[in-house]
Amino acid sequence: MKLIISLVSAVHGVTFTLAILYFRYSRRAKKDPTSSDSEKFLTVSYQSLLKATDGFSSANLIGMGSFGSVYKGVLERAETTIAIKVLNLVHRGAYKSFTAECVALKNIRHRNLVKVLSACSGSDYQGNDFKALIYEFMVNGSLDEWLHPTQKIGEINERPKSLTFCERLNIVIEVAMALDYLHHHCETAIVHCDLKPSNILLDEDMVGHVGDFGLARFLIKPFENSSAYQSSSIGVRGTIGYTPPEYGMGHEVWTQGDVYSYGILLLEMFTGKRPTDDMFQGTSNLHGFVKEALPDQVIEIVDPVLVQEKVDREMSSANNRLNEDSKRAHINIEESWISVLEIGVACSAELPRERLDITDAMAEMCRIRNKLRANKICQ
Repeated sequence: MKLIISLVSAVHGVTFTLAILYFRYSRRAKKDPTSSDSEKFLTVSYQSLLKATDGFSSANLIGMGSFGSVYKGVLERAETTIAIKVLNLVHRGAYKSFTAECVALKNIRHRNLVKVLSACSGSDYQGNDFKALIYEFMVNGSLDEWLHPTQKIGEINERPKSLTFCERLNIVIEVAMALDYLHHHCETAIVHCDLKPSNILLDEDMVGHVGDFGLARFLIKPFENSSAYQSSSIGVRGTIGYTPPEYGMGHEVWTQGDVYSYGILLLEMFTGKRPTDDMFQGTSNLHGFVKEALPDQVIEIVDPVLVQEKVDREMSSANNRLNEDSKRAHINIEESWISVLEIGVACSAELPRERLDITDAMAEMCRIRNKLRANKICQ
């Protein structure tokens, strides 16, 4: 009797254990994000992309990059407007760029990064290699188009694009949030390596998204307990004007390189001047131009669009009898210009040890915005 009871108990125990394991495995499989409908990539072919863009017509061309062209298209089956980056595989580094971007974007998710929807790798109708990346379409285009608008055919009577001070502040904070995520909150730190206005895209709500990871590099720690990083690969490291000086001397790619690019981007956003402007010759540059003018001559270096916005606000307040709160608000705007540009100067310092960490820069920018919100200048 004891033997029978022991055998029955053992069988029941094994059955119960197997049942629990099967139940847990089933639940895990159902929750697996890779099998979720919302996370599945779109299935696209060369034929579907050809149809979506009317044969990659120039009418649908919305941008040109270092390694290819970007087209706007509509996938009929999914009824989705998309942006399609077609790699120019004749260009040296295009294959590596395609691979780098696929790997970088495969496992990262952040509200301020451009979302990749799919990739297409195959052949065209002539048998040539074809590679393309499919992104979420950004209605308001690139930041570069807003900072340096050019009038196009058919836009004669349209109001030129311009960004308010608060819109610029929001965008530059959103870019900092994206970089902070890439540098400090990914399983492996990622350096963007090509941060510039044309790689910042704006959605319908004017929210900034960092895109184009064709030059992105993964950073790996040489030793488990090391605080230092080394780049997983070498090669092209950015765009002239935005690339940190140490890269020109053979320094490995690192997060402080992105911080430098962020500082230059910030200075460009609030002065309206490109780092490659003709006024910067010899040893003069955007960083030095701003640093020399701060703080007393800030009104002379800020983007004229922002100066006019401030004047319009003052005139509006004057018509409504300027009170003490309004006077304080105007002082706060000028103080905020100085604070923002000082952060840009600190991030773009020539010596890496003098640069801010992106987390600290983001915190300082948020503090400035919170102060403006408290004074009802920004929303």
